[in-house]
Order: sequence, then structure tokens, then C-alpha cells
Amino acid sequence: MGGLESVSSSCFADVLSELVDLTGNERRALEKLEERQRHMRRGAVLQRENEPCNELFVLRKGLMMSYVLLDDGSRQILRFHFPGDMLGVSSAIYREAAETLCALADCVVCPFDRSALSDLFAEHPRLATLVLVYTQIERVALTDRLAALGRTSAKARVAALLLDLRSRLRATDKSVTNIFALGLTQEEVGDATGLTAVHVNRMLRQLEEEGLIAREGGKVTLLDERALARAANYVNRYEGLDLAWIPKPN
Repeated sequence: MGGLESVSSSCFADVLSELVDLTGNERRALEKLEERQRHMRRGAVLQRENEPCNELFVLRKGLMMSYVLLDDGSRQILRFHFPGDMLGVSSAIYREAAETLCALADCVVCPFDRSALSDLFAEHPRLATLVLVYTQIERVALTDRLAALGRTSAKARVAALLLDLRSRLRATDKSVTNIFALGLTQEEVGDATGLTAVHVNRMLRQLEEEGLIAREGGKVTLLDERALARAANYVNRYEGLDLAWIPKPN
């Protein structure tokens, strides 16, 4: 991890602005959360499960994951995090971190004390509402994957993860099409889907043989999204939102 440097603008504001139009005051308030940046190498741990935690983070660049270690020593990946995501929110209500945050690529994160979140909510209640919406989208997507782990086939789990990764990328970058860089090892895919790396490789090859995806140079092409979604029982939780109830800005 490197030192802290000043930055400008707000990646998290860009994410929330996909939900509603933010005011200038709201954007400036969110920018304060990202006034510092910390550089991390792939594999570096930002926050460790069961250790004291006083900070939250916004991911500005790179790819990260949150995970927990199970009693048998295996790792269960909970979420993959993309630029603009707020990290550590699930640990904000505990003295010790509920999960480990680890870099899956060279990353830039912006740390801020969780007391800053309290100040933000007090001064801008509508932003508190938007953070609630943001965390609920994450919760429902995680619930979908939890249900999939117990009730769907290995092929469906891998297919759903591929669709979810593409949806996450497209949520903040509309230029993302059906071709995207996977950016994960087969072991990491396995730890997110409850499969071994060997089983993941077998399922990826099966999806290719069925003409649902293609792989080349670290990139995945979704050849038949509808068929892939049917095979995965996948619902895109970043679409179909009803946010008419959110209060108007002051």
C-alpha cells in the first residue's frame, strides 16, 4: 500500500447519479469522502475480518473482493467490487470487521472515517436514502447468489456470475457490451460459486460448447444472453428499480 494523495470529484457520486440526479451540494459532500487516495497492489488486504475497523472506503480504480473464511479454512467470496463502490459498509455497525476486503488487481481506494458518514447523513438526508437503496441492491443480489448456491446447478452458478459481472460493469459504464474482461482466476470464480477451480473450468467449457459464451485473451463474450439468463435463472438487480418514493432535493 502506498501513501495518501489528494484527488478530486467523486466516483461514488457517479454511481448514485445513475439512480437519481444529484444536486451540486450533494456532489460536493460526496467529494469530501474521496479527498485522499491509497494505492494497493493485487493481493493486498485492505480490511481483515474480525479486526478493529474505523474506516470505510470508496474504490476509485481496480477490482476488489469481500470474503469470509469458513471453519474448514476455505474462502467464500461474497462480492466483487468495482470502481465507484463504497466498501466496508457492512462492517460500519460493528467494532470488528464482518468481512475481509482484498485487492484483485492494482487498486486505488479512498479511505474515510465512518464518522464522516454520520456527518454526511445529518447534513444531506437524501444521500442517506440513496445509500440505503445502494446497499439494498447489493443485499438482494447477494441473496440471489445465496439461493443459487443451494438450489441451482454448477453451470447455472457460473453463468449467473458471468451475467452479474457484466451487469455490474454496465451499471456505471454504458459502453460495456456483451464483451468484457473477466479479471478473475478460476479459483476466484470457484470461491464465489462454491465450486472447485477444476469444476469451474469444466462449466466454462460446457457453456462454450453450448454456444452461450466465447473466451479469448482473458475476455468473455456473451453470445446468447437470453439463453444464458434462462440457464442461470438470472435476474439483473441493477434494472427495474422503482425510486419514485425517494424525496426530492431540498
